[in-house]
Amino acid sequence: MLIGEVARRSGVSARMLRHYESLGLVRPSGRTGSGYREYSDEDIRRIFHIESLRSLGLSLREIGRALDDPGFEPSALVEDLIHRTRARIEAETELLTRLRRIDASQPAGWEGVLRIVALLQALGSPSADARQRAALSSAGEVPVPVEALVEAVLSETDPNVAGALRWALARSVDGGGPGTGVGAGAADHERSGAVDRGSALLAEGLGSPVAAVRERAVRSLAEMPGEEAAARLRDALAHPDAVVRGCAALSLGARGAADAVPILVDMIVAGRNDTDAADALGTLATDPAAADRIAAAMVDRLALDTTGAAGRARLTQALADIPGATASRALTQLSQDEDRAVALTAAYLLRLRAPTP
Repeated sequence: MLIGEVARRSGVSARMLRHYESLGLVRPSGRTGSGYREYSDEDIRRIFHIESLRSLGLSLREIGRALDDPGFEPSALVEDLIHRTRARIEAETELLTRLRRIDASQPAGWEGVLRIVALLQALGSPSADARQRAALSSAGEVPVPVEALVEAVLSETDPNVAGALRWALARSVDGGGPGTGVGAGAADHERSGAVDRGSALLAEGLGSPVAAVRERAVRSLAEMPGEEAAARLRDALAHPDAVVRGCAALSLGARGAADAVPILVDMIVAGRNDTDAADALGTLATDPAAADRIAAAMVDRLALDTTGAAGRARLTQALADIPGATASRALTQLSQDEDRAVALTAAYLLRLRAPTP
């Protein structure tokens, strides 16, 4: 079969067939009387073998070894191909992610593209100062996509940089950034979408196997505005990680969400951020109806045998910030408690609550 016919049937160009011949990969078995290359069936099979191995990512030199070395073992080469392919996929995925983030920023021109690229590179810098400057400048003229900020905040280990990133993230979805030149309705819709995306990505971070990542995720959610973030925080109240539950409860308590009360009471009993938890309960108790429910929940915990002496003392102290008759009755009963420390604390708090003559 002549080279032109081989090219048509194999899909390999005549030029590439000649290149294979120059490298010694495949040589036509014969020549016609006019000197034209003539390929045998075995030559054509070898061409298909070459193309099959090329499709796996092998170089032409590696293909030559694979086909001509009788002792060639493919396992090591295949393993190397797997590593190279993974590295290439990771690089391409990183590039695709960066391109999508640039596109999401809707740059007006190449100058805008370059500034976004510079900010994205700075967010990934090994220098904490550079990352912090990038976080603070992300709320300037060049908006950084919320996805990039979430990724940065979840991976940030420096407390100062993490705080700057949380601020930048909350500001980027709260409409605190620069104007985009679009109408108010479109801008509100865009911000709403950013809040939803940011909250969803942070909620994914709550599922991380790394405790530090989970904590960064919930702290960031706590600073996010809007009902979507609040809904994610409510879900986090049932999280198996006590740190996540506690941070979610404190944030929800500050937002006036009664769902947080049981976790806040648990925190006081456990002595985990108990002062903050008591303050949050005091804020929620400004509503008289809520005050009675909160006091009742604390009384129920005081009555449990599993609540130790230290936990009962902290609950008694926390009742100081809860107004209403239920809290007063509880303190009256506690002033007669067998635990002298609890009784003295309750008696002291009752005197403070007594109306001034």
